[in-house]
Amino acid sequence: MDEIIKAVSGFWAASEIAANFVICLNILGALVLGLLVGYERSYRGRAAGMRTYGLVCMASCALTVITGYPEYWYGAHGPSLVNAIDPGRVIQGVCTGIGFLGAGVIMRDGLNISGLTTAASIWVVAAIGVMIGVGFYAAAIVLTLVSAAFMMWGSKLEAMLPARHAVAVSLHFKANAAPSEHVINKILNEQGYEVAKGSFAVAESKDQPEWRFVAVSVGRNKGASLVSLSRAFGSNEDIYSFALSHARN
Repeated sequence: MDEIIKAVSGFWAASEIAANFVICLNILGALVLGLLVGYERSYRGRAAGMRTYGLVCMASCALTVITGYPEYWYGAHGPSLVNAIDPGRVIQGVCTGIGFLGAGVIMRDGLNISGLTTAASIWVVAAIGVMIGVGFYAAAIVLTLVSAAFMMWGSKLEAMLPARHAVAVSLHFKANAAPSEHVINKILNEQGYEVAKGSFAVAESKDQPEWRFVAVSVGRNKGASLVSLSRAFGSNEDIYSFALSHARN
């Protein structure tokens, strides 16, 4: 019994707690920096936003920083085990496998992408599992609480910041129609949108042109609703049919 108590107490020794505290600071710092990069993407209406970037940055930091404290792995039994089995390769295998699992939950429907935040959260959970496995319990608990809170309230944080929401637009024109880019841009501008750079795609089937692009609002409260936008496109005589959907993650 004394040996069991001694082994368990090794996970909560003063030096172990200090290492966990440093790891927690690194995780929180990575979250802040990930949010800064993610906000720029979110502001421009991209699919991967603040939550995705913040979660990925935290998970990357967590998996990297624990490699700097092998002497505290497994309740201070890390050095002997690291030399024997090289857990770094195990962690690498876990990250690779979870990456394929995360890719499986990402769905794409035309220009609309969903599942990115879910994929990032799966990777975060993998990092939490690795940290629990090597004995960094306190840091794993902090990463769990921060990740859960951020996934629940991160969207509210994004809602309070200036942003440009995006709409995936698919326009089908009548046969032999000659659609005008100037006319479409005018409709979008009147509704508070503009075409996102690099998103324009043109196709034609049976002499019926088809345009696909992403429209981003010029401001958070300046973009019209999908209903208003649909009425504007519906009033154009050259458009045979169209499809609108929010482009989000």
